[in-house]
Amino acid sequence: MSSPEIILQVLRSHLRAADVTYKMLAERIDMSESSVKRMFGQADMPLSRLAQICKAAGVAMEDVLRAAADATPQADTLTLTQEKSLLAQPHLLLMAICCLGHWTLEQVLETYNLTEPECILLLAELDRLGLIELKPLNRYRLRVSNAFRWLPDGPVQQFFRAHVVDDYFAGSFNGAGETLLCLPARLSLPSAQELVGRIQQLAGELARLHQSDRRLAAQERDGFTLLIGFRSWEFSAFTALRRNPAASPATR
Repeated sequence: MSSPEIILQVLRSHLRAADVTYKMLAERIDMSESSVKRMFGQADMPLSRLAQICKAAGVAMEDVLRAAADATPQADTLTLTQEKSLLAQPHLLLMAICCLGHWTLEQVLETYNLTEPECILLLAELDRLGLIELKPLNRYRLRVSNAFRWLPDGPVQQFFRAHVVDDYFAGSFNGAGETLLCLPARLSLPSAQELVGRIQQLAGELARLHQSDRRLAAQERDGFTLLIGFRSWEFSAFTALRRNPAASPATR
C-alpha cells in the first residue's frame, strides 16, 4: 500500500470515529457526495484538500499524518548496499546508531566530538540511505521498524565482530541492570528453534521498553546493549581433547 493510500485509509478511520459521513463532508466542503466518494476512491488528494477535509471534520491533520506514518510498513533490516554505505564514511555508523537510539542532534553534539555541520551532513546522508526521514529543525523519523536488526553476517555484523565484541566483553557485567550468562546445553533441533523464538520475543520486549522509556528525561536513561548469540558450538580447546574430534559440533 502506498503512502497516499495509507493517509486516506487513516483519514477514513478518523471520519468514522467523528461520525462524519461522506454526505455530511460533502455539504461542509461544498461538493457533491459522488465527487467526495470519487476523490477518496482515486487515492489522490492534494495537501490543501486534505487540510480542508480535516478542518471540516474537526480532525487534526497532524494526527492523521502521524497515524499514517506509524501505519506505514517499515523494514526490519537495511540492504547490503545500505550497510556497506554506513561503513564507508567515518562517523556515519555512529550517527546511525544514535538515531536508532532516538538521540536528538543536541545530545549527539553534547556527547561526541562532532560539529553541528558535520552532524547535519550525516543526518542528510542517513536520509538519503533510507534509515531516517529528515524533518525541519534537524529532527527525524526512523524508516525502520522497532524490530530492526543488522543483516546476519552482513557488513555491520562483521565490523562488530572485528572491532566491538572484545571491547564489549571486556566489561565486568556486575553493574546495576547488567548480567552475563554462558549456559551450555544439549538440545534437540525443535527445542533449539523454540528457544530462538523466545529470544526473538525478548528482542521485541527490549524494543517495547526502549520505545516506552523515550518519554523519560535523558538523564534518567543510560545506554544498554543486548548482545545474544545462540549456536551449535564448542570451545576449540575443549574440542581438541575429544576422543573423536570428527563428532564435535560445527565450529562455523
